[in-house]
Amino acid sequence: MALPLSILDLAHIGEGETASDSLAASVTLAQRAEEWGYQRIWYAEHHNMPTIASSATSVLIAHVAAHTRAIRLGAGGIMLPNHSPLTIAEQFGTLATLHPGRIDLGLGRAPGSDQQTMRALRRSPAAADTFPQDVLELQGYLTGESRIPGVDATPGKGTDVPLYILGSSLFGAQLAAMLGLPYAFASHFAPTSLEEAVALYRRDFKPSAQLERPYVIAGVNVIAADTKDKAEEQFLAAKRARVSLFVGRDRKFTPEEADLILESPAGRQIQQMTKYSAVGTPAEVKDYLDRFAEHAGADELIVASPATDRSAWLRSFELLADVRGLIAA
Repeated sequence: MALPLSILDLAHIGEGETASDSLAASVTLAQRAEEWGYQRIWYAEHHNMPTIASSATSVLIAHVAAHTRAIRLGAGGIMLPNHSPLTIAEQFGTLATLHPGRIDLGLGRAPGSDQQTMRALRRSPAAADTFPQDVLELQGYLTGESRIPGVDATPGKGTDVPLYILGSSLFGAQLAAMLGLPYAFASHFAPTSLEEAVALYRRDFKPSAQLERPYVIAGVNVIAADTKDKAEEQFLAAKRARVSLFVGRDRKFTPEEADLILESPAGRQIQQMTKYSAVGTPAEVKDYLDRFAEHAGADELIVASPATDRSAWLRSFELLADVRGLIAA
């Protein structure tokens, strides 16, 4: 039986697009994904990034939820050290109250920004140190067993919004195992520790009220197209775009300049970020994902499409759903 298949929507603002265009595209994708049979869609918290429109993550989830009927929606993730646990419990408690049984809450401890933006967020550099305690405090608000006497989340109390620990290192794996929570590994951009982290998580997992057995979600990039050449063309365009984002700080490079940078040490790091990428025809993509799921020891795959062309981006998810048998005949 095929594993559940979900989507990480990066809410990318493409060249020539506005944030409004990006958010409208996210609604369209969610509506189509619901028809195609995807399990869930997650959005990630990023700040001060001109090409990503998901900074107000809970607001985006609310908007998409209001324009869909049944698909699960959530954060992949909320960077908890940027917020008080009570605030996030109230936000996601409100979402769960408005859309019962549809809301997920993935949690990370990275800033989702640079040092200057951290200061603008009023975040202390030491905030990540209390991440485990903050997760437990947040969980208490959502289950109705507050760890802060006399303080409850309203809405939030008793909504039991399911928590997921996100990570790209052994720390997240250890925490998810200790707390008995599902673990989502960001192998779509940080592939290095995937196997070691999943093995550690499964070995040390302790059952909890939320989860009896370990549950691993692994991220992977996908560009599916009608021909392999079209998919490879989109993949190259995506890597060139990352050169502008990570090396040029949004400076525009010619294709020739970007290709030279991709062959440099800095470029090879960008290439490494895309190590786990399924690129090709639908059949080729399916075969890759089947092998990747086994390699990752995954219970669910969450796919992100780095395709820079908006129609190719949407088409990737449609072709994948079709070849994986998600689309009803």
